[in-house]
Parts: sequence; C-alpha cells; structure tokens
Amino acid sequence: MEDYLDPINSIGMPELTDSGLALEFLLTTKTGIRNLSIALTETASPTLRKIMKTQLDVMIDLYFEISELMLKKEWLKPYDLEGQKELDIKSAENAISIAQLDLFPKSMNRKGMFPTPPKK
Repeated sequence: MEDYLDPINSIGMPELTDSGLALEFLLTTKTGIRNLSIALTETASPTLRKIMKTQLDVMIDLYFEISELMLKKEWLKPYDLEGQKELDIKSAENAISIAQLDLFPKSMNRKGMFPTPPKK
C-alpha cells in the first residue's frame, strides 16, 4: 500500500478490523475465565465464591457467543487447519504491510481527494 490516506486503500478494512477486534475480545475473555477460575479456587468467602461462580458462568457464555460469531463469519476455523493457516498467513501479511506504512509521507496534500461541501 503506497498511500494509506487514500480512501481506495480502506476497502475491506472494516471486516479486517472487526475480525481483529473479535479475536482480541475472544482471547481477553479466555484470559479472564482462566484468572477468575484461579481466583475462585483461592477464595475462602462463600459469598464471594458464589459471586465469582456466577461471573464465571457469564464469561463462559460470552466466550461461546464470541466464538460462534467468529465461526459464522469465518474469522475462525478451528476444524479446518488448512483454512485457519490461510487466515493466519493473511493476518500476518496485513500486519507486516501496516507496519511498513510511511506514517509521515513527504506530501500531506490531500486537495481534490475528498468531496468538498458546497459553500452556502
């Protein structure tokens, strides 16, 4: 991608962003489940244990909702290793291309690229 500010380069970006956010949400939820499980086993208070168990059940349900969404959208392919490998490679290539962007191009002039509202 030569010019990341050119609107033509944003084609497909919303889906890439959505899938990336969904994956991050899934992994964060999984980490929260793990941490809450550990905390639950270390808690002596019955009241606190009950609250944590309720929260753990909610987090597990959320984890499955996120993973079902990702499966439906084909952002995650746990039963198709070759397909998942292709998704991972595409994701890595996108990350590399974003990392190589020139964030401070010499020419910052965008005149004529975006429609200008009419003057009243």
